[in-house]
Amino acid sequence: MMMQTLMVKLVPSDEQHDMLLETMHKFNDACNSVADYAFQHKMANKIELGKVVYYPIREKFGLSAQMTIRAIAKTVEAYKRDKDIKPKFKSTGAMIYDQRILSWRKLESVSMLTLKGRTIIPIRIGEYQKARMDRIRGQADLILRNGAFYLAVVVDAPEPTKYDPVGVIGVDLGIINLAVDSDGTVYSGEKVDKIRGGVAKIRAQLQSSGTKSAKRHLKKLSGYESRFHRDVNHCISKNIVAKAKDTTRCIALENLIGIRETTVVRKAQRSRHSSWGFGQLRAFIEYKSALAGVPVVLVDPRGTSHICPRCGHNEKRNRPSRNIFKCVQCNFAGLSDYISAINIAERATVNKPIVSSDFFRHTLSPQLQAHTL
Repeated sequence: MMMQTLMVKLVPSDEQHDMLLETMHKFNDACNSVADYAFQHKMANKIELGKVVYYPIREKFGLSAQMTIRAIAKTVEAYKRDKDIKPKFKSTGAMIYDQRILSWRKLESVSMLTLKGRTIIPIRIGEYQKARMDRIRGQADLILRNGAFYLAVVVDAPEPTKYDPVGVIGVDLGIINLAVDSDGTVYSGEKVDKIRGGVAKIRAQLQSSGTKSAKRHLKKLSGYESRFHRDVNHCISKNIVAKAKDTTRCIALENLIGIRETTVVRKAQRSRHSSWGFGQLRAFIEYKSALAGVPVVLVDPRGTSHICPRCGHNEKRNRPSRNIFKCVQCNFAGLSDYISAINIAERATVNKPIVSSDFFRHTLSPQLQAHTL
């Protein structure tokens, strides 16, 4: 059983919005107060800490009993991550609601406790969320995002039984091409680069202006690029997982943990390299695969970009440029990302060759033939 987080949008009136905002501010102020005491006295046990701070926190910030308990729990959880640093909480940080201070009214509204008492707030959810709301588990987090309130709800997501794969789809993740699979499908990053360049240009112009209007525009622009990139990664991962499931194959990925710190890129590519979601796309592929019952295999990435899948020759000179692979021994050539995807698939297969010379002669797609020397 795995868990998913669904975002449920609240539609409060102006008065309810102010009530939620005031409650959120007081809750996080209480967390900071608890953090001061916990850090000063080196207390990371919420039971022992609660015996000392519970009543003072309730009296000082006007929180309910359960809100106070949630504030202590949130603070202790953050403090335990690194006891050498005192946790600091933003005034609009997430506020934890459990079943005692929040209840659902079918799929139309939610009853939430605030500093001024209970209030029933309408919600807005799509068909995807509606189909899963009967599997709500535990607490929800109240989140403020761009002036709108959301509840981040955790639901159970039953994992289907994984099938026995009859083959492998190798997937190479990159920067120029966000992904290339061993079937020859290329998911280009060109559109993302255009968006990134356009946003960077507008941001620079607005920052140099410095007017109030420019600052408002900058606020609206904030997060646009990441939201767009996230949507692209969702689409790519959805297509890859659907292809694997339809053909009863598993997905092979490189284990890219730490790649951002170990990879050296040219100065002109630093912005692209630092802003690309290396882990996000792989995470999307992994969790969508789990929901679809598609097996995923992680392989060692060393050598996948310069090993010839035809003759097995391994030499860095096999890759004379970023986009081209050309074996110095057998002269086989092709798009480098595609060759990497083939090698990833082969590495994930035990005692079963993925490709042969006939494969390259007869099944190379027109899209990849255009890149072949």
